[in-house]
Amino acid sequence: MVEVTVEDRATLESWIRATTTEQRLVLRARIILALARGQTNREVAEELSIRPATVSKWRTRFATKGIGGLADAPRSGKPPTYTEEAERRVLSQLDEDPPPGYARWNGPLLAQVLTDVSETQVWRILRRHGISLERRRSWCVSTDPEFDRKAADVVGLYLDPPENAVVLCVDEKPHIQALERAQGWLVLPDGRSLKGFSSRYRRHGTTTLFAALEVATGLVKTGHFKRRRRVEFLIFMNQVVADYPEREIHVILDNLNTHKPKRDLWLARHPQVHFHFTPTHASWLNQVEVWVSVLTRAALQGASFTSPEQVRTAIEGFVAAYNPTAEPFQWRKREVKNTPLKKKYAELCR
Repeated sequence: MVEVTVEDRATLESWIRATTTEQRLVLRARIILALARGQTNREVAEELSIRPATVSKWRTRFATKGIGGLADAPRSGKPPTYTEEAERRVLSQLDEDPPPGYARWNGPLLAQVLTDVSETQVWRILRRHGISLERRRSWCVSTDPEFDRKAADVVGLYLDPPENAVVLCVDEKPHIQALERAQGWLVLPDGRSLKGFSSRYRRHGTTTLFAALEVATGLVKTGHFKRRRRVEFLIFMNQVVADYPEREIHVILDNLNTHKPKRDLWLARHPQVHFHFTPTHASWLNQVEVWVSVLTRAALQGASFTSPEQVRTAIEGFVAAYNPTAEPFQWRKREVKNTPLKKKYAELCR
């Protein structure tokens, strides 16, 4: 006879009553409660239609380990096909150059070179580590020895501009192509309709855009020219300066040679205008770059033009729609994880 405490009996009976209990636990609970009533192993086996050896097994487990002994014993499971060594080999292989004839690694190629690691396992390891062999990231690291000073100067103008002064961001978008594409709705054989444009196009010349963004308001002024030379830049700056008579103007520019000649006679004639240059390879510090990106996506990308004049009309149409609701850009610094690339950037900036 098996001795069962009041607490264990309540637990075993709750297993039997509950509809969510696994059936194997229900069977084991019935075995123990039947044995507690004084039945023999053979009698319990006949009542529950199981083998006497099964009854004996759970009698022994309960007697030695209590109610916890009715749970399944830990099982090792199937031995792993691949060890950590295989994972290390896959990851270290990515640091090696791919075989001749290939520019980059892919899953089948890694499996072929490693010979004893399947393609499926290669992809599994890459997914586990968040590695995409197709994704390409680009970066631009400024090596300007005066990066700190120049960046602080520009950011300082954004955060704390001089009183009663105007801060402008100026840049050019040269060689905007007037591409004529057939576009519209395409009806497929199954009845579906897709909107798009043809991959074939005709070129109708280019135009160059000059843009000035007023940092405090977000308003934009544009100018259109056939070329991007010093003379076009000064013509545009004369138009911009004329909008702010008798006001101090601070202009943020990149390091294009047309912006900074050796002897700047134009600046000498305009003492109220001050140029501030971003560090080299740091055009992202110029806020007008953000607006040019907005313009490209909203008014130029995928559009069809038959002449540069149409391109200019489209740009001016966007500016006319944008300026009435313009707002200053709110700069935010996203958290940068402590990645090897960040460490390398920090080393280059020292």
